[in-house]
Amino acid sequence: MCSPPANEAMNLSYRGAVNVEVTPLPGIGVRKDFAIRNGRRVGVVTHRDGQIELIVSKSDDPDACLASLPLDADEAGALANLLGAPQLVAQLTEEHREFAGIHTKQLSIRSGSPFDGRTLGDTTLRTRTGVSVVAVMRAGQVSPSPTPEFTFTAGDVLVAVGTSEGLAAALKILTQG
Repeated sequence: MCSPPANEAMNLSYRGAVNVEVTPLPGIGVRKDFAIRNGRRVGVVTHRDGQIELIVSKSDDPDACLASLPLDADEAGALANLLGAPQLVAQLTEEHREFAGIHTKQLSIRSGSPFDGRTLGDTTLRTRTGVSVVAVMRAGQVSPSPTPEFTFTAGDVLVAVGTSEGLAAALKILTQG
């Protein structure tokens, strides 16, 4: 549902290059969107009842909807993980670029993993591989610096830092135990 613009909009900047416009939609919820290179706007409408829609506007009319995809909370979280985890990994990789031998990688907790429902401490990743888990993404939410008591669930995306050998060993541990 692309909705008509409201009178009050607020602009937010992310990474200095993208301005996200936040527009209250009276009686509906909130629209958050931004312009992409071709002039279209991409965003999300969060309804008051919790419904979430991914929206794309027409390039010649930012208030007219080209596409609208309703998402449930799990779908929205999965999309956020798909978009957010690589961005976080890229940022950490850039920050560690000057440190030879240090790499950043996404590791997933898949259904059937021996650590689905178990804690980070149970993995003993740091002790066994030297790898540090610096964040966990779950349903679009980032949990930075998880403690050993952090409990994993299938679908979690871990952001880990270590040597390439350590990261390979950590992946094996998370999938095989």
